[in-house]
Amino acid sequence: MLTLEKRPNPSRFWTIVTPLLAVALTMIAGGLLFAILGKNPVEAIRTIFWDPLFNEQFAAYSRPQLLVKAGPLVLIAVGLSLGFRANIWNIGAEGQYIMGAICGTAVALAFYPAEHWYIFPLMILAGALGGWGWAMIPAFLKNRFGTNEILVSLMLVYVAENVESWMAFGPMRNPQGMGFPGSRNLQQYPAAANPELIPGTGIHWGVVAAGLAVLLAYALLKRHIFGFHVRVAGQSPRAARFAGVEPKRLFTLCMGISGACAGLAGLFEVAGPSGQITDSFNVGYGFTAIIVAYLGRLHPIGILLAGLLLALTYIGGEIAQLQLNLPASAIQAFQGMLLFFLLGLDVLSNYRIKRKGAQK
Repeated sequence: MLTLEKRPNPSRFWTIVTPLLAVALTMIAGGLLFAILGKNPVEAIRTIFWDPLFNEQFAAYSRPQLLVKAGPLVLIAVGLSLGFRANIWNIGAEGQYIMGAICGTAVALAFYPAEHWYIFPLMILAGALGGWGWAMIPAFLKNRFGTNEILVSLMLVYVAENVESWMAFGPMRNPQGMGFPGSRNLQQYPAAANPELIPGTGIHWGVVAAGLAVLLAYALLKRHIFGFHVRVAGQSPRAARFAGVEPKRLFTLCMGISGACAGLAGLFEVAGPSGQITDSFNVGYGFTAIIVAYLGRLHPIGILLAGLLLALTYIGGEIAQLQLNLPASAIQAFQGMLLFFLLGLDVLSNYRIKRKGAQK
């Protein structure tokens, strides 16, 4: 008989190995899924993971897109990871991403068609404040009334999606757009655009912000008292009180940081690759970033690597849809398997499997 026995301390070995094992099992399970759909599983896995980087037919487009897709995932995941480490569960980053994009776009449209150097910095500030403000709603309700931040932040995603749709069909609709929903294209407004900084690389200000977020988060966790409070709150809430941690203050800070990061990701996306607010602007980055955060073990460097891996599945998934006629839902299920296996295997970090004799 096999039972689970709690470890005195989390296993460092399994903490490192489980993400790798989860990726391997995802490939196996994904291959079975593709086989059931009538596709060659080896070809499908190769198309998703190999072709975007090494097939010259796709590489010229796919390699720059790797950074474009990874940027928002890493930026959002780094913000979420600080809260997750402290057992603060912001599940509404998708809504904060949307509100950051809307607020940043509002600033751009307010100045249109003026060309001033300060427009884009103001958009960045508005994007961060938009995401921060949306995250402050569950923070206030939690601190004031003891509500569940998981439910509140998640429900606010759907509110944000409706606000997005209203903006696309109403106040932000392009007056020269022939009646189609959607704002002006910010890529065509130089003062508000977020183009590639180095042509052909995919690097724009959002990618730079993601890199800076990784470095700042690493410094906060290793060198700052805030990082100590985050770690101790996650490991032992009771010990955290003796260490001088104020739970409400820490909750507000973590929610605010994660909301601001999500808002910035939305702003950089709407001013760059996406270009405009539409009723379908959001593509699930806020939810996928949760997978990125946990696949990266809530560590900034791990999140950077995990973000690149998930970005690869996005790009490879698009190629697989075109080349192999795989449905988009199959690619989404494939990505979901990664989180499923990661959470399932994560039990090995805190528990060991022990053989127990049959009880009389």
